[in-house]
Amino acid sequence: MPVAVVAGVLSEQQKRTLEALCDTWVPAVDPDGADPVEASFLARAAGELAVADQIEGLMADAMTPDEIAATAELLDALGTEGFAAQSPAERAGMVSEMAASSFDARHGLHALKGLTLLFFYALPDEQGLNPNWDALGYPGPNSPAPSAAEAPKTIRIEDVSGPAAELTADVCVVGSGAGGGVIAAGCAKAGLSVLVIEMGGYRNEADFKQLEIPGMFELYLGGGLATSEDGSIAVLAGSTLGGGTVVNYMNCIRTPQHIRDEWAQHGLEGIDTPDYERDHIDAVSERLGTNTEMTRQNGTHQLLMQGLDSLGLEHRPIVRNASPDDDPEFCGYCSMGCQQGCKRSSMKTWLQDASDAGARCVVQCRADRVLTADGRAAGVAATVIHDDGSETAVTVKAPTVVVACGGVESPALLLRSGIGGPAVGKYLRLHPAYAVNGIYDDPVEGWRGQVQSLVSDSFAGLEDGYGFLIEATGIFPGLWSASLPWTDGADHKRQMAKLRFMAPFISVQRDHGSGEVVVDDLGRAVVRWGLDDAVDRRVAVRANVELARLHQAAGAAEIFTLHSERVGWRRGDDFDAFVESIERAPYGPLDIVCFTAHQMGACRMGQDPATSVADGRGELHDTKGVWIGDASAFPTAPGVNPMISIMSLAHRTADHVVASRRG
Repeated sequence: MPVAVVAGVLSEQQKRTLEALCDTWVPAVDPDGADPVEASFLARAAGELAVADQIEGLMADAMTPDEIAATAELLDALGTEGFAAQSPAERAGMVSEMAASSFDARHGLHALKGLTLLFFYALPDEQGLNPNWDALGYPGPNSPAPSAAEAPKTIRIEDVSGPAAELTADVCVVGSGAGGGVIAAGCAKAGLSVLVIEMGGYRNEADFKQLEIPGMFELYLGGGLATSEDGSIAVLAGSTLGGGTVVNYMNCIRTPQHIRDEWAQHGLEGIDTPDYERDHIDAVSERLGTNTEMTRQNGTHQLLMQGLDSLGLEHRPIVRNASPDDDPEFCGYCSMGCQQGCKRSSMKTWLQDASDAGARCVVQCRADRVLTADGRAAGVAATVIHDDGSETAVTVKAPTVVVACGGVESPALLLRSGIGGPAVGKYLRLHPAYAVNGIYDDPVEGWRGQVQSLVSDSFAGLEDGYGFLIEATGIFPGLWSASLPWTDGADHKRQMAKLRFMAPFISVQRDHGSGEVVVDDLGRAVVRWGLDDAVDRRVAVRANVELARLHQAAGAAEIFTLHSERVGWRRGDDFDAFVESIERAPYGPLDIVCFTAHQMGACRMGQDPATSVADGRGELHDTKGVWIGDASAFPTAPGVNPMISIMSLAHRTADHVVASRRG
């Protein structure tokens, strides 16, 4: 689904410069004897898919005037040198010189390059296909979405219209993901009037197209393009009814006992006991139907298992919240929503339970501020943004507010509201993740089968418990093209032609240091994070090294990290020298692809109001009736995929919210 193209955001000269810039990153390449399909791919430049039009449309839709002006200034600086009239090689040299001139220029060019590659490799036509996919061996969607009649929407949605509206509830839950859904269900089942407000839309199986760009723009925070302020880390967070549980990989790891012991020391009374495990962890696992019976290894995970076995490292199949009719052939598209309805997301479980018990939801509703009176919760001021762009100002009157809008948006909401104390936004943990790519002799087709099905914690104990998990992930043309090192247009295309042979192994790291969330002048969340902590830096380097070793043990023909400057190895090269190059490589902003799918801790629970936002039950220290109900409540990083930890802690918090209301 292309972005709506809006003319006039850029001048004609700026548009010509942008078009030439896109064709620099994705040029027409001499086929040089390639077969007809590959020859057509090599000869196709970004301009043939009107990539610059898509970028201009996205600028109009998603950028502020200041951001548009900064991009225009960058294009002006390139255009003064007669950029568009130069050859692709000359333009590449000019881009390189400009990127070296300042960090701001490098950052802006990096973002434009990522968009160019994303649109070139993932933009679908009216038939849902992209002309480059045949050359990559990528099939695109493997089934049409079911009809609305076949997949009806069954969660109760409150109709809000007009310039302003007022709603009332006993409990207003802001956010509908792993935490918010559980708390909404617990409160509704207890007989409380519950209103859930969700910034994203209500989309289910009938809306899931198995396409990257619609999936990103419709289901993820910031259209899947969010990053930290300096580009050090990509931020992947769900923004749809059901939150991240709709797009996550269903990796259901129980909160480790040593983490529960650590959290108990922060004042979360009883969390380290068997009662907590029985009453909360077991309860959420049962509701999700977690199991290993449906776990199957696809080609990528079979290679990962082979590498782990060769090196004598333990591994186990992941526990998944999948129903018995789960079909692995459809699971590769898990990050774009489960078209088959087999993923027991919050939307399919807790939110449905809440709705069945009388809860209402308002979607496409941005929470602006938590309202307070006399030091207590009074409700939420919010804005509903309708499909036609019109807005409704919503005032929710509620004596209890649960903030559960994600590890980035929850602290931002408190900061806009002026509540929560000095620790709001601090202690942000992100589980930074790195990928190392292996290219194999036989096709892997990493988009087929379950997107995640194996985990190893062989390196979790590094640095006194601050290590990393080893997992693997799926592979898709758009995002993967933007992750590959770019030396020149021809080299990048020839690397992309190997897509079917690629297998990405990933690490998920437990943070020792932390970042923060602040808000800008417009009240928008800004993530600040860097690999500044010495422990985290050592672990990141070690993770890249160990992932490379696993690929070698699994028989890869080529291995490369995702550094911006190629750090790679081919069969027959000196592997020890390759390891040394990984250790010497830079790990600063824009030097290497790093991403987070787990944002946690920036509204953390604890005993001390100077270093925590909420008490050991989840209620704000400084504002009674306001509760934290998502991963931002974690005192420290758990070091494992957090869905079960979020839900079980929220299950406990729901009990406290209900008890407080009854008290």
